[in-house]
Amino acid sequence: MSVTSPSEIKIPYSPKKASMPNRLQAFADVWLPRLVLSPTVFASLLFVYGFIAFTAYLSLTDSRLMPNYELTGFGQYQALFELDRWWVSAANLGIFGGLFILFCLVVGLLMAVFLDQKIRMEGALRAIYLYPMALSFIVTGVAWKWILNPGLGLEKMVREWGFPDFSMDWLVNSDMAIYTVVIAGVWQSSGFVMALFLAGLRGVDDSIIKAAMVDGASLPTIYRRIVIPALRPVFFSVLLVLSHIAIKSFDLVMALTAGGPGTSSDVPAIFMYQFSFTRGQLGLGAASAMMMLMTVLAVLVPLIYLESKEAKHGH
Repeated sequence: MSVTSPSEIKIPYSPKKASMPNRLQAFADVWLPRLVLSPTVFASLLFVYGFIAFTAYLSLTDSRLMPNYELTGFGQYQALFELDRWWVSAANLGIFGGLFILFCLVVGLLMAVFLDQKIRMEGALRAIYLYPMALSFIVTGVAWKWILNPGLGLEKMVREWGFPDFSMDWLVNSDMAIYTVVIAGVWQSSGFVMALFLAGLRGVDDSIIKAAMVDGASLPTIYRRIVIPALRPVFFSVLLVLSHIAIKSFDLVMALTAGGPGTSSDVPAIFMYQFSFTRGQLGLGAASAMMMLMTVLAVLVPLIYLESKEAKHGH
């Protein structure tokens, strides 16, 4: 009589039992990521888009110190557009935003091209250029307020060096105060722009550059005709980030000029804060906040459209 070993015993195959682990795995693959992300999605919907909708609603009411939920139409927007201070702040935003973005792009790109030449101490120079980005805009504003103070900053130092006629009173000059904000903002953010451009430059195919050099193209021509056009996606990202920084500029302006002298360096973010929380005109502040949102969308939507259109043609 033969004895059957345990390893030779065949267990009948059960499709139902075998499919259960697969079904559980498929269920977990589909629903577990959703369950993990659901608190974040809910918080974003509530605290970002929910409060945007709430602000839009308040801008259509006659809210003062406290919210008033009775709709009154677009009266707050009409009052906003009749205020000279709003148009001064909007003009200052145009000056600051335009110059800030332009100079950050130019300075950041030039520094990136300089570091892309494989120079010595590249790591140390990159860290030095990036260091201002590690500071908050409050610290940057206070530091540049000291530097540009006529009584104890750059003007005083140069005069002590033997140039008694030197003047750098932009901080107390109502016509030049907004440009001090541009200087501080460019100093703060150009290193970050440099890092983005440098990453893009390092991603350009070296074989294309070598082929152009073999054909006799000079280095400036290579960068102008080949390398910089290849950085279009980086330019898109940089423009988005810098536009966002410029439009929401509040802490830098408050620390450096506080919107002064007078309202000469006022920007919409300061206008919105003061009218909403210090002057008890919540509806007017909400209307200015919605105009800031419209400004962001006016910049963001065309850029996204152009980038998606270029990407579609590229494919």
